[in-house]
Amino acid sequence: MPTAISGPRVLLRQLRETMAEPLAAQDRLDKIVNLIAQNMHADVCSFYVLRDDGALELFATRGLKAESVHMTTLRLREGLVGLIAAEAEPLNLENASEHPAFAYRPETGEDPYNAFLGVPVLRAGQTLGVLVVQSISRRVFSEDESEALLTTATILAEMIATSDFDQLIKPGSDIDLRRPRTFQGSSFSEGIALGHVVLHDPRVVVTNFIAEDTEAERRRLEEALATMRVSIDAMLERGDMQPSTDHREILETYRMFANDRGWVDRLVEAIDNGLTAEAAVERVQNDTRARMMRQTDPYIRERLHDLDDLANRLLRVLTGDHQGIGRNLPENAILVARNMGPAELLEYDRTRLRGLVLEEGGSTSHVAIVARSLGLVAVGQAENIVSMSESGDDIIVDGSAGKVLLRPTPDVEQTYVDKVRLSAKRRAQYAALKHRPAITRDGVEITLLHNSGLVADLPMLDETGAEGVGLFRTELQFMIASKLPRLGEQVSLYREAMRLVGDRPIVFRLLDIGGDKVIPYLRAQHEENPAMGFRSLRLALERPGLLRTQIRALLMAAEGRPLRILVPMVTEAAEFRQTRREVKKEIERLRRAGEKVPESVALGAMVEVPSLLFELDRVLPEADFVSIGSNDLIMFLTAADRANPRVSKSYDPIGLPRLRALKLVVDAARKHNVPITMCGELAGRPMEALALMAIGMTRLSMSPPSIGPIKEMVLGVDLAPIQHAVGEALAEGAEEVPIRSLLQDWADRQKLPL
Repeated sequence: MPTAISGPRVLLRQLRETMAEPLAAQDRLDKIVNLIAQNMHADVCSFYVLRDDGALELFATRGLKAESVHMTTLRLREGLVGLIAAEAEPLNLENASEHPAFAYRPETGEDPYNAFLGVPVLRAGQTLGVLVVQSISRRVFSEDESEALLTTATILAEMIATSDFDQLIKPGSDIDLRRPRTFQGSSFSEGIALGHVVLHDPRVVVTNFIAEDTEAERRRLEEALATMRVSIDAMLERGDMQPSTDHREILETYRMFANDRGWVDRLVEAIDNGLTAEAAVERVQNDTRARMMRQTDPYIRERLHDLDDLANRLLRVLTGDHQGIGRNLPENAILVARNMGPAELLEYDRTRLRGLVLEEGGSTSHVAIVARSLGLVAVGQAENIVSMSESGDDIIVDGSAGKVLLRPTPDVEQTYVDKVRLSAKRRAQYAALKHRPAITRDGVEITLLHNSGLVADLPMLDETGAEGVGLFRTELQFMIASKLPRLGEQVSLYREAMRLVGDRPIVFRLLDIGGDKVIPYLRAQHEENPAMGFRSLRLALERPGLLRTQIRALLMAAEGRPLRILVPMVTEAAEFRQTRREVKKEIERLRRAGEKVPESVALGAMVEVPSLLFELDRVLPEADFVSIGSNDLIMFLTAADRANPRVSKSYDPIGLPRLRALKLVVDAARKHNVPITMCGELAGRPMEALALMAIGMTRLSMSPPSIGPIKEMVLGVDLAPIQHAVGEALAEGAEEVPIRSLLQDWADRQKLPL
């Protein structure tokens, strides 16, 4: 016959007292299962913990045989307990033995028990264990009893995460919460970094779970919800928040969830069962996350991220935790985030930051480019790593393999320590090469240059021995600023950049914004495909004030020295001529004002739009130099969005069609006697750099860490036979040969370090 529950609030009050008592971990756990059984008038209460080997171990019981504790185990999906753990859903049965998943364990002595209620113990949506009550009588536990057990499971989840719980774990094993995990992502920058997790948007740690005054907690929740809704509305009403932008759509989703009656009702229900407002948010989000993580629909999984962000936002309001980025970092910090912009990354203390791991992003995104400029090891597309990580966890980022190892085992960690030592030796070898000219064994001189965008990474020219800066991305200054940089601010930046490079050349690329390079304070309309929309040069020509101010700042910063300006995303010769006219106007304007003008201004065109391939004979006679932007050019040639991992990996950038297009530009530049530089990511990878050299490219600009490996390859290569082989492969009517395989074969013959 069903019995009445004493009430979850009474149970939680008793649990709070038990948690405060000076008890050993096992004694505390034994007392907790006793309290639950007494409160729910159950004959049995058992607590199982998921171990790192996938087994659910009985950690405490009241009602089953005491000797079965730490002896009885079930695999995931084995028995009712294993089923609950695998599916993260409660199970309420009148007669447990009739369920098809029932598994009998004779050592526990559970023969006489019929009624069964089991709930998952969850943290961040992960199953940590299972809490079970059983009764001899056949009955279905009430909804209140089920809710009481779920609420209690929230408390137990936090207990498992404490260091005191470690005393209960057998030597040689661990709980699943702390098991090592490996994430296969996408390489943003090469190298290996060992350190400790720092969450970019750390989860708020809830410390007070049990409510003193339920009515007060309900009021706190209502006030926090109101505050959060107002803040979301305010962000949506800001003048720069244009309709149909991605950011606005996310905030609209937040607003929808924040006003969802079902979500709010579940929060209130959790409070009514005795939890604080913070614990209620944690409890409801745990349940929601556990369900949504097991969905295969990508839309539902994307909404999970939105709900996580919203719950964390609400927790910050409740706790007053408004901790921002830029805080103190531990030594060897590895930043872990869903996604972030370059401005956010630059706010961290770079002297302590060793690596970056993102759940999203692409290798050519601006945050990835900034990470490379800062010399950080970086990996993206490491799915779910944020929810699996805790601040302070040991972590290894293997940028070369695009792999992240969270909580690695000691033997794995030692393997990577050895790799880091070997890498340090290689860096020492590269440093020894910095004063040697980059000349191939058969006498071809290769000019190696830096890609940059930050004044902070320009001193690395002295460390790498590069001959100058082949590409200075001026848009980074605009992306990290809170408002449009004034003329004086731009002049100061460009002047400092020129001072740091000294007599070495530096090429300033004009503002390349739009597409994936969002400037928050510039109003922009929604576009279906922003990468092919109102961006870069076409934006600058339509807003000539922006273009003229930047040109004026560059001319003034030169203080009479030679100046090199690169025009991005030139689509046709007429656009380049129009830009040249703007430069001439600004030079004349400065002369009339009595200002010093550069002794020479070289204006270059960036080849990154396929239509320009058919305008080369018109552009090259008017250009002082050209640079190839391979990131965009390859994307447009293959109709494969570089930020979309599903298609961006489908096309080899040095496959025959792409290499033919690149050779077309190289040959045209040679015909017109115009210097040409490769500024895209291709230049910084040895195999791809070798392909570029094989088609006649002798000027390569790359991120600073790539200079050493590329120079080592250059110094060891006999280029002529490779050029001949690649030339034959590219010839009309030639048998189709994979260029990568061809180059690897030659590299093996010449023992090149690719």
